[in-house]
Amino acid sequence: MSDHQDYLGTGSDTKFRLRADVLMLMLKGAGYAAVFCLVLWFGLMVLYWIGQALPEESRDTPDPGQAFLQQPYIHTKQV
Repeated sequence: MSDHQDYLGTGSDTKFRLRADVLMLMLKGAGYAAVFCLVLWFGLMVLYWIGQALPEESRDTPDPGQAFLQQPYIHTKQV
């Protein structure tokens, strides 16, 4: 492996090298954030498109998860 890590071409100017390294790290972080946001947006769009593909009647039916809340409470005695 080579010890040549001057990929920014800064030479011997340490102040410029520090600024360039910090800039590269910030751009790398911004790239990761952009990828994360795009993946999140794409996932939400997929869910939206699936919701639009459902028939109209499925949007008007009551939520099946709430059915147990509408049942009357029956008190039972423990023996």
